[in-house]
Amino acid sequence: MTEADSLADELVELQFAANPILPSMLGLPGEHDRLPDLSLAAEQRFRSRFADLAARAERAEGDPVTRAVVRQQAGAAIDRIDAAEVEFQVSSAHSAPALTLLNALPKISLDDEEKATGHLARLAALPSYLDTVTGRQRSAVARGLVPPEFLVAVAIGQLDRYLSRPDADPLRREGPGIDATRQDALLADVVRPAYRRYRDFLAGEVGPHAAARAGVCWQPGGEERYALQIRVHTTTERTARELHETGLAMISALAGEYRELGGRVFGTTELPEIFRRLRTDPGLRWNDGEELLDAARAAVARAESAAPEWFRWVPDHACEVRAIPDIEAPTQTLGYYQRPDFTGPRPGTFYANTYRAQERFRHLSEALSFHEAVPGHHFQFAGLMKRDLPLLRKVCRVNACSEGWALYAERLADEMGLYSSDVSRFGMLTQDSMRAGRLVVDTGLHALGWSRRRAVAFLTENTPMAPLEIESEIDRYAGWPGQALSYMVGRLEIQRIRAEAEHRLGDTFDVRDFHDVVLRNGILPLSVLDSVVRAWTPGH
Repeated sequence: MTEADSLADELVELQFAANPILPSMLGLPGEHDRLPDLSLAAEQRFRSRFADLAARAERAEGDPVTRAVVRQQAGAAIDRIDAAEVEFQVSSAHSAPALTLLNALPKISLDDEEKATGHLARLAALPSYLDTVTGRQRSAVARGLVPPEFLVAVAIGQLDRYLSRPDADPLRREGPGIDATRQDALLADVVRPAYRRYRDFLAGEVGPHAAARAGVCWQPGGEERYALQIRVHTTTERTARELHETGLAMISALAGEYRELGGRVFGTTELPEIFRRLRTDPGLRWNDGEELLDAARAAVARAESAAPEWFRWVPDHACEVRAIPDIEAPTQTLGYYQRPDFTGPRPGTFYANTYRAQERFRHLSEALSFHEAVPGHHFQFAGLMKRDLPLLRKVCRVNACSEGWALYAERLADEMGLYSSDVSRFGMLTQDSMRAGRLVVDTGLHALGWSRRRAVAFLTENTPMAPLEIESEIDRYAGWPGQALSYMVGRLEIQRIRAEAEHRLGDTFDVRDFHDVVLRNGILPLSVLDSVVRAWTPGH
């Protein structure tokens, strides 16, 4: 084992120690009875250890790709800590420390007694965990570091829904070793009272001081902390202003594509009229959630059938399609992918949002399925556990690579001829304009001081998204600064890297080989991905 490989393994162990839920989610060995220690003291201890690893990686011998990933991942961990995310994130099911447990713990496979008893231990530890979060956020409020008031209301609404349905508690699990009586007692006497206290803390202590303005730029040190979050999520040094301008230019270019399709489908090239038809045509709505899920499954099956002509390798197991759980659905986005665990029975799964399905757009289904499932996230993650790579390159968090690939897959699906109609291609354009709009709106909120109202107005004017989806998207950007930038930044970079490879290789370029190089090397920062593809085309 090289020094670089050893450092990669050490970094994974440190990441798992900082977040012991992660190995449980991945089906890997770990401390399945622990929750993260989010205390300031623990955070600073981990920061010091990440900094030491980053420094040692600078001079390590071994694979330069692995060494570069270690440096980036250790640096990103430091940036997350310095951005003080724990102290003001309250509403996102994927990033707010109190709510992530309601999203993550139900998805852990309890496939042996150790994990089952560990689940009960985590439930017992949950009050202490929430007390730590409360303490950090109480201290932040005293320093003026507060979330916007509309996100506090969103978080309270989520907690109220959870607390009002004890019979449907997502933390109630079944499995070998689960003592159902003890679990019910923990949920009734320990877990829900702890969440009630946290809910009351938000209402009584955070709410009265919550910010009227939306972005982190209004918080103490917000400009510097947002720059850190941009670097974490895009793996680039691009500025908020650069990203904002890129988004505006893409929105302008997409207008031409809308007009071309609008002329064929609706007989008009007027953008407001095209958007009006897409938003209001009753024929573009679902009858119910089951119809939505059936359409997603059909799109995934079609993509799986076509994949061998575009990929050297395809997953052994099909991607499952399920509805987002009820407790999450009202505040979740259109859908998300849950990767397979490494050793357990959980398959790769695309979760689609069926909440208020009659208000959701039929034409978005195919683009979303190609993004979340095939050839998007499922092709990216389903085979990673079998590849001969350091574990770090299989599990590291690089949104710009993972989400950039999935967004690239939406356009790739058009090359593959997977869209069933021009109406479905409107879904591809809608997804594109949403991701380009994210560059504008995320930076608008967090760097340029935009209000929530202005952000909603921008997406309403420049995308045909439904009002329901626009509102939840804006709340997501406000509650998870910088994450939404990763999609389009990554897509543009993958397209640039492919175009340069095509130019260098000429007639010998084979898209199957390009996709194989991109996917078989694991999850990589964008600059590292560029160097890997360049090494694949030596002498050109």
